[in-house]
Amino acid sequence: QVQLAESGGGSVQAGGSLRLSCAVSGIIDRRACMGWFRQPPGKEREAVASISTGGPSTYYADSVKGRFTITLDKSKNTVYLQMNNLNPEDTATYYCAAEYRSSACLWGLGAPAEFGDWGQGTQVTVSS
Repeated sequence: QVQLAESGGGSVQAGGSLRLSCAVSGIIDRRACMGWFRQPPGKEREAVASISTGGPSTYYADSVKGRFTITLDKSKNTVYLQMNNLNPEDTATYYCAAEYRSSACLWGLGAPAEFGDWGQGTQVTVSS
């Protein structure tokens, strides 16, 4: 099991940007898929973006396409989520997740149930 630690959350105004980081204990290649998920207040957890550690494949939720970018820095064992043009609907607790099975991100984003390792989450609040 890997340990995941998110950072970079905070409060911003609509139109602003944040970059979330997820530090992964151990070698990141031991997990085939890395993902970012979010859980708005009173709602279920949803997938935001995912990336395959072995290749260039990235996937995004329709609601964040063109605004969010997921990247991977293997030298730092860190996954990032750059979030631009934020709006109040992006307010949520954001979670980093990892999964050793490549099927979790082979065809798309992957559901929360497909990821086995989770961080504690970081809060993002966007005000209008």
